[in-house]
This record gives sequence, structure tokens and C-alpha cells, in this order.
Amino acid sequence: MAPSGHALGRKAVISREDIIAAALKLVGPHRSVSSLSLREVAREAGIAPNSFYRQFRDMDELAVALIDRAGRSLRQIIGEARHRATAEHSVVAGSIHAFMEQLRSDDKLLHILLCEGTVGSDAYKRAVERELHFFEDELRLDLIRLAAANQTGLFEPALTAKAITRLVFTMGASAMDMPPDKQDELTAQLVTMVRMIIVGTQSLAAMQVKPTA
Repeated sequence: MAPSGHALGRKAVISREDIIAAALKLVGPHRSVSSLSLREVAREAGIAPNSFYRQFRDMDELAVALIDRAGRSLRQIIGEARHRATAEHSVVAGSIHAFMEQLRSDDKLLHILLCEGTVGSDAYKRAVERELHFFEDELRLDLIRLAAANQTGLFEPALTAKAITRLVFTMGASAMDMPPDKQDELTAQLVTMVRMIIVGTQSLAAMQVKPTA
């Protein structure tokens, strides 16, 4: 019987993209990057284990590269959804729907971003934390822009952005195993929760400028 797959021969030349693509084939909702072995990734990429080190120092560096790519991909998707919207409510709903649509699409990059912050090495966790800070900073700027456009108050923009980002990512991680109808319900709940945070930050801002008796 003829051999199949990578048994046909190892690749003579391998790139970082080839290794990243091989790792992405192996991960999923129930398989984190932290559970992968170097030999497993090398076998999927069709290379000798030693060839891995020509592109990455170790599995931690590969995981960080995957997390960084996941963050960039999701920030682009959500950023486009936010900038298509003008009203505050549509920004909230559009961003959350874009996030949940990626989750529903079995986007392995999003699964990596949601999972690796709680498992794996400190390098993984620091990489996820860095991506979350990027999300928070972009959201902070959007909240400031919307508050100025709508002439509404905004209390502690950075903290408001952090509250929204951490809520969405935490709820998103718990939604990965949900059936579609439950995900729809969670999406509606998330939109309401985020609006509650925004109303709260507007109320706190109003209390700050309200003259005392």
C-alpha cells in the first residue's frame, strides 16, 4: 500500500507560515496550543523536528505567534464592524455580533485567543493579556469618540473599555461549547450587559459634573 500524507517525504524548505498552518490544523475548541508537542507539529508540517528550530526557538514562540495573529485578525474584524456603525447602540450590537459570528464560524484563531489566557505557559498568558490591552485601547478611543459625537458623559474611559472587553471575552470563552440557539441567547444578553455598562459610565460621569447643593 502506498504511503500517504507526510510519509511521502519531508519538505526541503519550510517557512514560519508552513509551521503556523500546521499548528492551526491541529488546534480547535477542545485542543489548545499548550497541548501540542513539537514533534506533532513537525509531523503535520512534514518536516524533521530539528527543522522546527530554524523558524521558532520553541513551542512558546510558536504559540505567541499564533496568539498575536489571532488578536490582529479579530481586531480587524471588530474594528470594521465598529467603524461601519455610527450610533452608540449599533456600535455595541455590531461589535458583539461580529465577535459571535467569528466564534460560530469555528475560527481557530479566535479559539486560541479565548483559551490560551487560562492554560499553558506564562508566555502564552502574557501574549493574550497584551492582545486584550490592544482591544481595550482601541475600544477606549471609540468610546471617547462616541461620547463626544453624542454629547454624553464618559466616566473612566480606560476602565469602561476594560470592563466591556473582559466581559465579552469571558462570556465568549464559555459560549464555545454552546449550541447555536444558546449562542443567540447569549449574544442578546451580552448586548444588554454592555449597554448597561455604558449607561452606568454615563451616569457616573453625570454625577461628577452635577453641582452639589
